[in-house]
Amino acid sequence: MVNEKIVNVKMKALRNYLDKIKPNFEEGGKLHAFHSLFDGLETFAFVPRTTSRVGSVNIHDAIDSKRIMSFVVIALMPALFFGMYNVGYQNALAAGKLAEATFWGMFWYGFLAVLPKIIVSYVVGLGIEFVVAQWKKEEIQEGFLVSGILIPMIVPVTTPLWMLAIAVAFSVILAKEIFGGTGMNIFNPALITRAFLFFSYPSAMTGDSTVWVNQQSILGLGFTAPEAYTAATPLGQAASEGFAGFDCPTICNAVTGLIPGSIGETSVIAIALGALLLLWTGVASWKTMLSVFVGGGLMGWLMQALGLTQIEWWHHFVLGGFAFGAVFMATDPVTSARTECGKYVYGLLIGIVAVMVRVLNPGYPEGMMLAILLMNLFAPLIDYCVVERNISMRAKRATKK
Repeated sequence: MVNEKIVNVKMKALRNYLDKIKPNFEEGGKLHAFHSLFDGLETFAFVPRTTSRVGSVNIHDAIDSKRIMSFVVIALMPALFFGMYNVGYQNALAAGKLAEATFWGMFWYGFLAVLPKIIVSYVVGLGIEFVVAQWKKEEIQEGFLVSGILIPMIVPVTTPLWMLAIAVAFSVILAKEIFGGTGMNIFNPALITRAFLFFSYPSAMTGDSTVWVNQQSILGLGFTAPEAYTAATPLGQAASEGFAGFDCPTICNAVTGLIPGSIGETSVIAIALGALLLLWTGVASWKTMLSVFVGGGLMGWLMQALGLTQIEWWHHFVLGGFAFGAVFMATDPVTSARTECGKYVYGLLIGIVAVMVRVLNPGYPEGMMLAILLMNLFAPLIDYCVVERNISMRAKRATKK
């Protein structure tokens, strides 16, 4: 009770302070040029007080889009923190110093390696959104709150900052703002960023190269890998060997996340923790999420039955970005199907296409990114077909009466 009173006093003091400086950011104020920035910060800290002035009675929920985005960011934290630890782990392993490395030493190394990418992602992305918001005289849209943290998690740790900045700018401008901003974009901005990097700088994004190990000394932590050291993800190695299968330690490491890969995509356990939070809060659709795994499992079983791959159907779930894509990318409410029946179809097709690309295209062993982007394009058509089918069925029932 005492802590609650302290929090209320502090929030009230913050509310009073914001009310005091707000006139400076309104029309005619000396800081009006930063109105969008102030409005974004104010609405992030407090639920907006504005109400509809026209129309019938409206009900306003305190859980607005900013609060929903906050839940997604919180759900991403287990995967992000484990990804930071795994960066240090992979470097210590490559340097041959795993036995003497400590948990916090490896985590601190990974934290310092990943933090600049998070900063660049937010600075570039929010900077562009700030300029656009000022130009359109609107508030800063909250969509990049999630995209800004997703982008660093789906790229290798060695991705140069300048390369990341260019890709983020490309994504925000051409995949989001050009369509009207948050809620209007057709494609997932984070995946467009990765697609831009993959097709523009493929050697820096995938392959049996040094992209999965940082190979840099940070604050003298001593995890510098040899220059000739190379590391391949289990999925990439499997593709090069014709999907001949995996041993038990490889699969166990894939589940825990102690494998080379993009920063936030390796640990199925950490991703599952985030999935539980999204499902418990109702932020993500379980229909979409489940359908992705069902579609991937069915296609994995079919490929195995046809002799095109020797790995078990469920191995696809723990390799590459399949689990991460199913939980955090496919469930994006803006770019996914919105009808209840359409969510099943949308997720099912993502899983099917992802595994199909993995097995049938050895030059690109992942597949999840392309599958989700392709279904982003078809999501409106899926919803249209579902709605038209419902209209047709209702018309038939009305005719029979």
